[in-house]
Amino acid sequence: MLAGIQACQKDKTNTSTSTTTASITALTCGSATFSGTAYASTAFTGTASVPYTGGNGATYSAGTAISSAGVTGLTATLQAGTLASGAGSLVYTVAGTPSASGTATFAITFGGQTCSFALTVSTATSETTGCSTATTTAAKVLCAVQAFEATLTATQLAGVQFSYTSANAIKWSNLPVGAATRIGLEYSTLTSAQLTAAKAVIAAATGTTANLGYSEIVQNLLADDILAQSANGYGSGDYFIAFLGTPSSTGTWQLYFGGHHTAVSQTYGSGAVTGNTPSFRGIEPKSFTTSGVTYTPMGVKSTAMAAMLASFTTSQLATAKLTSSFSDVVLGPGQDGQFPSTKVGIAGSALTTAQQALVVEAMKAWVYDTDDLSAASVISTYTNELSGTYISYAGNSSGTAGSASTFFTAQGDYVRIDGPHVWIEFICQNGIVYQNQIHYHSIWRDHISDYGGNFTF
Repeated sequence: MLAGIQACQKDKTNTSTSTTTASITALTCGSATFSGTAYASTAFTGTASVPYTGGNGATYSAGTAISSAGVTGLTATLQAGTLASGAGSLVYTVAGTPSASGTATFAITFGGQTCSFALTVSTATSETTGCSTATTTAAKVLCAVQAFEATLTATQLAGVQFSYTSANAIKWSNLPVGAATRIGLEYSTLTSAQLTAAKAVIAAATGTTANLGYSEIVQNLLADDILAQSANGYGSGDYFIAFLGTPSSTGTWQLYFGGHHTAVSQTYGSGAVTGNTPSFRGIEPKSFTTSGVTYTPMGVKSTAMAAMLASFTTSQLATAKLTSSFSDVVLGPGQDGQFPSTKVGIAGSALTTAQQALVVEAMKAWVYDTDDLSAASVISTYTNELSGTYISYAGNSSGTAGSASTFFTAQGDYVRIDGPHVWIEFICQNGIVYQNQIHYHSIWRDHISDYGGNFTF
């Protein structure tokens, strides 16, 4: 199992600071998370996300490679980024070939803080070496699926494998309803080894960008454990994994993973990713602290949408404003194929180059929830279609041009991005368990490739 070890120590030869202005108050190596599993004598490329608190919002550049201690052969290199004004995560690219199984540690220094994070290197098997050497997302996911299935009993295999039909594909929900509207094996029924293998499947299918992709999913499950302390029906064990169709490198099949506030649907055909949506994300509480680390799982999404709307002039905001009000996303579960026939709001062609760039950043906050290779291709398509993409919003009565903090503060504050392909919605709702604060719902769909484009609704 992957683990992080807190081992604070100064090492001036291995610094990761990039600018003199970047500053944090604490760096929590003990809560580091990793995008994949490393195996002895097997080439590895992944990311490590190291939480911090007290960020001052400064931009920093990429760091220099830091060699691993203990198990040698790996390096960790800080990715360039911008600190949150508060809590966030530094992302390091970890790459190389581990010399043996055991623990590889990396001494890092950033913003005046120093600690060591640790990556557990497992013993390689025929299944795991195949996964690490796969060059495409579809191949990596298929290999991870086969490794997971190898841990299951015959009864469990029957409970994870289903026919590839529209009736099964649309059986997902964002509500805490357990198996009532979902199919597959529930996390809580898996052994520790099976759960680790299941998580490897989801990690292979989702992105490595900090606080998006798999990192955000992990934080969503942590939030559900927080909810479980106050209400029934929640918890990280109440999530399901299923395969629709027979996973293979030639046929068509779909990976499903979901539970409260999370739904992942990724479709594969002939050994390639053919669909990344529908993809649902929500969060409650929208910010929380556990094990001394503060998380804001959908902070990237809310910040990107607010920055986009705040860049509009007063006149542009008036054009984009809808007269309708909303209580939830329009195209949530059970609303398949029901895209509005008319696009509303302000067209991307009416925006400045700088404003268009912020629309792209807002789309990335959802697109980079899928695997990195697919995300790069999809965002290229969406960017090329920007002139025919429309942005609209509702609520946000306090929203003011030039002031991002005035958006998404109350129940019903809503925004939509609707293009030839892209459909993204984001909305604020009153809290259910934490009734003194709002929480978020969002959906990413694609007009053309929802469920791989294989069903007509």
